[in-house]
Amino acid sequence: MWDFSISKSIGLMVRTAPYVLFRMAVYFGIAVAYVLITGTGAGIGYGIGAFGDQDFQISSSFWGGIIGFGATAGALYLAREYILYVVKAGHIAVLVEMIDGRALPDGQGQIAYGAEMVRERFVQSSVLFGLDQLIKGVIAAVTGLMQGIANFLPIPGLQPLVGMFRAFLKVAVGFVDEVILAHAMRTRADNPWSAAEEALVLYGQNHKQMIKNAAFIAVMVYVLSLLVFLVMLAPAALVVYLIPGSWSAGGFVFALLFAWAVKAALIEPLAIACMLQAFFKVTDGQTPDPAWRDRLNGLSRKFKSIGDKAQTWVAGSSPAKTISGAQGVQQ
Repeated sequence: MWDFSISKSIGLMVRTAPYVLFRMAVYFGIAVAYVLITGTGAGIGYGIGAFGDQDFQISSSFWGGIIGFGATAGALYLAREYILYVVKAGHIAVLVEMIDGRALPDGQGQIAYGAEMVRERFVQSSVLFGLDQLIKGVIAAVTGLMQGIANFLPIPGLQPLVGMFRAFLKVAVGFVDEVILAHAMRTRADNPWSAAEEALVLYGQNHKQMIKNAAFIAVMVYVLSLLVFLVMLAPAALVVYLIPGSWSAGGFVFALLFAWAVKAALIEPLAIACMLQAFFKVTDGQTPDPAWRDRLNGLSRKFKSIGDKAQTWVAGSSPAKTISGAQGVQQ
């Protein structure tokens, strides 16, 4: 029924334990930073509020926490390129090797090997980040087309279902960019843009089968994330209790934050392992269909941009060329 094995995916998680632990350290570190800086901000606000009445103190504490939370979010936004390059892509590289049954070099750890694989394929983090953003743009165009079809269906009371469909679709295709990046790792591509273009065409020509696989994975992600959120409500409430001032709504926010950390560290790599298995199995032995390449060219300017960059790519590009390519993504 599906083109992947959950038991094999769990086995891959166990075999890539060093990367799983690395992800846990990174994402739980981010969650702890949110809590500590938000709590510090609330504490500073609470102290400043002591110069006024009780209402002023409560307000100061609240806004101090908001400022701390926002500052952490800003720092995380600036670090997103590094996290993609070092954490996510490196883990994908090792997962690809495990799925294909290739042994890692003796005397080299998984994290070092994953970093080396990413560096060989993408040269710099800006190249990988620029490619990832373009891939997301192509995927958004495809999913937007499916959402648009649902919007035009003249069925009374359909809009709530369309909203649910959009949320489901977002999760169902949320790991496609990782699958596309994995194709470059697997094929040992010297040209990451060309490999991404090829993988997007392969995904497009097999979209029905891949969406069927993604549908089950989306349900799994939703269920596991909900369970984790419910479990995290208790420790989140304790954290809020320790933060001075009025932070009653913080319990919900921190529970979401802790649940996100578990999802990013454990649930997402499990889902990616499933998607990689499905994509490799479904596309095995296939070549990209020119008709689908033309279709994607007509649907998304960002797909055409990937093709243009594939034609101008030079292996081992200089930093100046790499940066200019990444800046072109923003245009």
